[in-house]
Parts: sequence; structure tokens; C-alpha cells
Amino acid sequence: MINAAVIGLGRWGKNIVDSVQGKSPRLRFIRGVSKDPDLVRDFAAKHGFELSTEFDEAVADPRVEAVFLATPHSLHLKQIEAAAAAGKPVWCEKPLALTRAEAARAIAAVAKAGVPFALGNNKRCFASMRELKRVVADGIIGDVMHVEANFSNEHSTRVMGGWRDDPRESPGGGMTGAGLHLIDALVNLGGPIARVDARLFSAKPGPDPRDVAAALVEFAGGATGVLATVRAAPMFWRVHVFGTRGSAEAREETMLTVARIGEQPQTMTYPAVDSLGVLIEAFAETIETGNPFPVSTSDMLDVVSAFEAIIRSIGAGGPVSVQRG
Repeated sequence: MINAAVIGLGRWGKNIVDSVQGKSPRLRFIRGVSKDPDLVRDFAAKHGFELSTEFDEAVADPRVEAVFLATPHSLHLKQIEAAAAAGKPVWCEKPLALTRAEAARAIAAVAKAGVPFALGNNKRCFASMRELKRVVADGIIGDVMHVEANFSNEHSTRVMGGWRDDPRESPGGGMTGAGLHLIDALVNLGGPIARVDARLFSAKPGPDPRDVAAALVEFAGGATGVLATVRAAPMFWRVHVFGTRGSAEAREETMLTVARIGEQPQTMTYPAVDSLGVLIEAFAETIETGNPFPVSTSDMLDVVSAFEAIIRSIGAGGPVSVQRG
């Protein structure tokens, strides 16, 4: 059993704990760090882990064998470097960083220390997205020509304040929160992105913002794509891949429709899974066996590079190239 510490016990830090505590045969949380411990004392007691306010203290604890970061991205680089230097495998919530340079430094730190590293792109583990990836990888719809994606999640009406309302922590409106999941989906399915043309349309600033962030992308392999996120719109997930022999569309967490040229579309519904729990279990397996984590570090860098370019494109009001390598 891997003993872990979770740093940050806001909404998502609690979700991480809830996904595995008492459920996972591989990993459990024995420590939690919060800057407002009184707010989470009952939660810590319920899940049976110690609570403190000091990151350094938790990382130095010899009982702690892995560190989970559910902290603001502006803290990620230093925290990753510190955990890696202590020889602890690191799980980091997205965004890993807002620039390729910082993401590269973080990845270099874990590589130098030789410790496993994971990023919380749990949407890859939706049942629909795992099957979509298989359909694309197996060539069932031919070569990828175009990818369309939308993720809207009501966060501006359900999750008030915090980093999402701060343009320094969350540039590009909804692109930092929901949009990063879409960029990850496009990179996972279409490969590295070479060029972007993005816009942000804001109808109301925060708190409780209303905005649309959208981007047209060109993949390095020649395909195209388009992604969009609407803050305050009802929960919606769609990723549609168009290929030379057909198309495949993932809807929400469990539904996939495959349409091949000359055939009737086939829609399948798969059993729902806890996508966050599945990804954490994969991280625990990586720690135990050395098997690769499902999200490669090259994908992590490609996603941050595309995100950084999208923010630059929004600011410039025109297309920009994505920095790579």
C-alpha cells in the first residue's frame, strides 16, 4: 500500500481523496496539507488522515511515499521540484504550468530525480474517451483529418471565486479550467499542435463570469481541429474525430458513435467509471511496477505549449505558431 500526502484540500483535493480512500487496494492518504485546516478538519477525520499546514513537513515525512498536488498552478513548479528532490513520486493537477518553459523545468526535475510523474487529465479515462482513442489508434476511421471538441461545465455558476475568476491564474477565460481538457483530448487523438488561432468573447466579467473561448488549430501532422468552452453553459462533453474512412464521436462519459463510410452509424454505451479513480490507480501502478503512466511527458509539454500559444493568440487577435522542442 502506497502512503500518500495530498497538498491542497479545496474542492478538487477532496475529490482526489474521495476517489481512492478506502477504495483503492494500492494507495491511501495518510497526510493532508491545507492553509485553512479548520475548514477541512472534519473531512480529514472522516477519511482518517493527519492534517497540517506545512508543505515541507509533509514532503519530509518518511512515511509519505507519494505527493499529490491540488494547489494553484503558480505553486506547481517549486512544489514539484521539492517533492522530486525528496525522492517522492508526484501527481500534479492541471494546469501543470501556463508556459512551456516552466512545464519543461518541472518535467526535467522529476526526470533527474528518477521518480514517477503524473498529471490529472482524468477526462482521458472517461469510458467514451478510452474507446474513442482505441477506435482512432486502430485506424477504424482511417487517417485523422479533423477534430471538434466542446467542454462546458457550469463552473462559473457552481464554483464561485478562487483562481477561475483571477485572470492572472486563469487567463483566457474558461480556457484554463475546462479548455485545457479539450487541448489534452486533441493532442491525445491528433498529436502535437503546430498553429492556433483563438478568440475570447466575454459577455460578463467575474465574479460569475460569462464567456466563450474558442480556438482553431492546425496539427503538426496536417489535420485541423476546433475547440470551444462556454462558461455557465450546462454540463456538456463532446469530442468528434473525422477520418478518411469515417468518424467517431464521444458524448459525455459513456457514449460513443462510430460512423464508417457506407455503413449505418453505430452508437454504443459503456459502463460509467470514476475517471479520476482510474487515473490515480494507473499512477499507483506506475509507482509499483514502473509501467508508463497513461499521459506521457511529451504530451504534457505539447498541451502546455498549445495552451500558451492559444493565450498569446487571444492577446494578439490572430494566429500564432506553437513553440515545440
